[in-house]
Amino acid sequence: MMTEELHGPHVKPLKEAYVAIDWSAPMARCNSVRVCGYTCDCSPTMYELCVAGGLGHIRRTERSAKGDRVSESPWLRDAEAKRLWHDLLEGDAR
Repeated sequence: MMTEELHGPHVKPLKEAYVAIDWSAPMARCNSVRVCGYTCDCSPTMYELCVAGGLGHIRRTERSAKGDRVSESPWLRDAEAKRLWHDLLEGDAR
């Protein structure tokens, strides 16, 4: 596998009219989640689309010299989570 294949997409710049995602502390809602998508980790903030049991959410990791801070979007039905993921990537949500 080539390194380029592991490179996730970059999040587009935030648009003027965007939806604010209600980020909150991670919840131990289930034993394991599957990461279905992720953004490039070349910026200080990285996002992952996570799914479990027909639900999905976005995990945000903000890295700094003080350490990582992880937060999550609300858990949504799979289709809604994928729509939110698309909006985040396109700059329509953050």
